Amino acid sequence: MEFDQTMRFAPRQENERARKAFQLAYRALSEKGYNPVYQIAGYLISGDPAYITNHLDARNTIRQIERDELIEELVRAYAERHADNGHA
Repeated sequence: MEFDQTMRFAPRQENERARKAFQLAYRALSEKGYNPVYQIAGYLISGDPAYITNHLDARNTIRQIERDELIEELVRAYAERHADNGHA
């Protein structure tokens, strides 16, 4: 593989399960007094489910989805929200 070539990532459609898992984790972490952004980032970076609370079964819910799917959904949602005149 040459390093001057850009790899192409196969796109997927919006992942509803990932979106709902993020929403649940965010809510559960907030309700327990954690900073959900830091906790979810910790989970995505490390893979350690201990970053996500068991409250509302958030830990089990988010673990059912592969981390790469969660990251894809996070990037997709961010790009849609912050796209510059539709040029994501």
